[in-house]
Amino acid sequence: MEIVAGYAFAGPALDLGALLWDGQCLPDAQIRIPLAMLNRHGLVAGATGTGKTKTLQLIAEQLAVQGVPVFLADVKGDVSGISLPGEAGEKVAERAREVGQTWEATGFPSEFYALGGIGTGIPVRATITSFGPVLLSKVLQLNQTQEQSLGLIFHYADQKGLELVDLKDLRAVVTFLTSDEGKPELKGIGGLSTVTAGVILRALTAFEAQGMGDFFGEPEFDTSEFLRAAPDGRGLVSVLELPAVQDKPQLFSTFLMWLLADLYNDLPEVGDLEKPKLVFFFDEAHLLFNGASKAFLEAITQTVRLIRSKGVGVFFVTQTPKDVPGDVLAQLGNRVQHALRAFTPDDEKALKATVRTFPHSAYDLGETLTTLGTGEAVITVLSEKGAPTPVAVTRLRAPESLMGPVEAGALDGAVKGSLLYGRYAEAVDRESAFEKLAAREAEAVAAAAEVEAEKAAPAPAPAGQERGSVVDQVVGSGIFKSLARSLGTQLGREISRSVFGTARRRR
Repeated sequence: MEIVAGYAFAGPALDLGALLWDGQCLPDAQIRIPLAMLNRHGLVAGATGTGKTKTLQLIAEQLAVQGVPVFLADVKGDVSGISLPGEAGEKVAERAREVGQTWEATGFPSEFYALGGIGTGIPVRATITSFGPVLLSKVLQLNQTQEQSLGLIFHYADQKGLELVDLKDLRAVVTFLTSDEGKPELKGIGGLSTVTAGVILRALTAFEAQGMGDFFGEPEFDTSEFLRAAPDGRGLVSVLELPAVQDKPQLFSTFLMWLLADLYNDLPEVGDLEKPKLVFFFDEAHLLFNGASKAFLEAITQTVRLIRSKGVGVFFVTQTPKDVPGDVLAQLGNRVQHALRAFTPDDEKALKATVRTFPHSAYDLGETLTTLGTGEAVITVLSEKGAPTPVAVTRLRAPESLMGPVEAGALDGAVKGSLLYGRYAEAVDRESAFEKLAAREAEAVAAAAEVEAEKAAPAPAPAGQERGSVVDQVVGSGIFKSLARSLGTQLGREISRSVFGTARRRR
């Protein structure tokens, strides 16, 4: 059969399941993905409850066995079970028999993270500078003009040696630029109005009032931690726990893009490898693209296209392919499409659009996609030669780890027992833009008071002594000291930025 031959790969591959043909499951016809093609990206799609989460868990397990580190975004809080052996049962045994799987309960080496430490996990933080204006604009829901203005504010801070570590640093810079003292500086930037700066300031204040300040700061997380292997040689599974921020979808989706962009910035070009350095699963991917500016979408497309040569594969997990922009979808060579519903005209339209994204096949995909059972999918991947494989309706294997969340106490123990916990758990607030601007303001107030005191002083000193006194006063004044410090930090400080406007980390 042509389909069976299309999945008979010579090199290492991940086993997804067995072919379904004419209503029968054929355990001898295994549907697989070549390991070397996992950096060509992929899409796992399907309606709610069709098995997308179990599919990404299945793929993650087999990648870990092959020594490939995996990153999983756990939006609903039910992926943490990958760290523990699964539970045997009649349904699991039946599925294993149907697809020719030798099932063995197995847990996989895992680390658990949480954005800013909100929730259970090792805190993942980023500095405002490294996050950059493009990504931050998405979080703050700024329009394109405001996004460009925010970029100018970042440029100003870079030029003036005002480190943007956390939200209060950026708020301090914007507040300064809209003050009487800072308005001349604002005019010098060009293209940035007081009104727009005020809009940005209000957006920052509202964002911080929602408790979002914890996500930005130091110690900044080093994304190379995701590239580690366990002592037994298996790839480490990094699980980012997101249930605590489910009501902030733009925040966590944009933060995931920062993680990916940071990896892209730091990893060297390696071309095609025998196996990827990391496979990154981007759950609830539609949230990333909702309301995105043209510049943001272009940056995503470029990052996805180029990160393949860094040895990183990206799988987007969402409901339908139409949730992903066409330019991004075109980069996704591996496709696992679970069942779709066709209850409404919009559903019908999404179904037809999905069918058009697949290669020609012997199946009536319009009908097949609405009749698939839970844990079944339509699959096409890239062969070892990089060509699409024949479309195969597949009954998927059962994950060998726990299909559900880890008990809260055990999860907390795993987090605090990690070697990374001591490195990232406690936030650090060093001197940065907020402190520097506060010190500058205090010095200006002191200098003004000194001038007033001089005006009220008695008779002037002799001429020679007066000259020395004035020089001493100027050199010793707070304004002079502040200016000297500022000049010292400004020289050559402009931060080089990547395609996303994120800062390139110096290591």
